[in-house]
Amino acid sequence: MHPPAPDPRAAAAERPRRIAHLDMDAFFASVELLHYPELRGQAVVVGGRNVPPPARQPDGSRRFARLRDYAGRGVVTTSTYEARALGVFSAMGLMKAAQLAPDAILLPADFEAYRDHSRRFKAAVASIAPLIEDRGIDEIFIDLTGLAEDSLPLARRIKRAVFEATGLSCSIGITPNKLLSKICSDLDKPDGITLLDHRDIPARIWPLPATRINGIGPKAGERLAGLGIHTVGDLAAAPLELLHRHFGRSTGQWLYEVARGIDDRPLKTRREPKSVSRESTFERDLHPRLDRPALSEIFTGICRRVADDLAGKGYVARTIGIKLRFSDFHSVTRDLTLDTPTADARAIRQAAGECLKRIPLEQRIRLLGVRASSLSPAAGPPAGGEQGRLPF
Repeated sequence: MHPPAPDPRAAAAERPRRIAHLDMDAFFASVELLHYPELRGQAVVVGGRNVPPPARQPDGSRRFARLRDYAGRGVVTTSTYEARALGVFSAMGLMKAAQLAPDAILLPADFEAYRDHSRRFKAAVASIAPLIEDRGIDEIFIDLTGLAEDSLPLARRIKRAVFEATGLSCSIGITPNKLLSKICSDLDKPDGITLLDHRDIPARIWPLPATRINGIGPKAGERLAGLGIHTVGDLAAAPLELLHRHFGRSTGQWLYEVARGIDDRPLKTRREPKSVSRESTFERDLHPRLDRPALSEIFTGICRRVADDLAGKGYVARTIGIKLRFSDFHSVTRDLTLDTPTADARAIRQAAGECLKRIPLEQRIRLLGVRASSLSPAAGPPAGGEQGRLPF
C-alpha cells in the first residue's frame, strides 16, 4: 500500500504566512500616459472640472492645457512622480498646485479608462494568486501563503502579468502580514519589490515616521510627537503604560503592537457591498427649470445604471437616496426607505423622485447622484413601480 498523499492545505498551514500588497504606480496618471506617451518624463496633473481635452494641431501634435491657466475650485486627482517632486499631490487644490508647478500639463480625468485598467490588473493577478482582498481601484492584498514559489520570482511574475495586461508598472511588498506589506509596497516605488520579515523590522521599519503606519493620521501623529515619539522605533520603545494613559487601552495596545509589526488580520477575499451608487457631474451647471428635460434624462439614466449594478451583483435595496451638489458647491442628501426591497429601475426612479421633492431647487445644479443601500441578496425577480412626476 502507498502512503496517503499529503494534504496541500495542511502543507500550506505549516508555511509561514506570506501576504503581498500590490499598489499600482501613480495609477491614474500612468493610464493617461498610455494615451499620451509624449508626456512621459514631464510633470502631469490629472483633475479639475471642465478641463479641456488635448487638442490636435495642424502639424499633428497635441496642445495640452497648462496648470497655470486653470481657474476654479477643482482638486488634484493624481500626479506623475515628476509633478510630485514639485510638491503637487492628490487632493491638493489645483489653484495651489498651479503656484508650485505652473508649467505642469493638466489633463481631465477619465474614470472609465481607470476602471477598465483596474479590472485588467486584478484579473491578471488572480490568474496567478486567486486569494485577493480588493482595497480599491489601484491596490490589492494577496495571500501567497499557499503557493510554493519563492517570493522574489513570484513577485516578478505577478508584476510581469500586470504589465502585459495593462502596460503599467506596480510595486509590491511581501511580508508576514497586511500592516507591513502596506508599508513595504511604498518603500521602493516606482516599479519596486520589497521583501521583509520580522528580523528586518528594526532596520527597515523603525527609522520611518510613525505616520507611515496605516491608521496613524496627522492628528495622532501630532499627539505622538508631543510625547517625543516621531518614528516607528520611538513608538516601539514607548512603555505600554504611557500609550494606555494617553490613547486608552484599546488604541494604546494597538499602537504597541503595530510598532512591533504585529498584525493578525485575515484577508477579506469577499466583501459584501454596503451600497451601490452612481453620480454625474455636469459639464455646466444646470437650471432646475430651464434645463429640466436634460436633468430628467440624466436622472433616469443614473437610476437605470444603479438598477443594473444591483442586478449584476445579485442584490436588492431597501433604501434609495439622492445627492445634489449646487453651483455654490453646497451638497444636500435625502433618502427614503421602501416597504419592499427592489432592484427595479422604475421603482428606484420613483423613490429617488420622492427624495428630490424634499429639496428646495433654488440654485443651478452641478452634480446629481443616486444611492441604493440597506442591501440584501435578491430572492426573486425585482419588484416594479410606476414612475412618478418629478420636479425635473
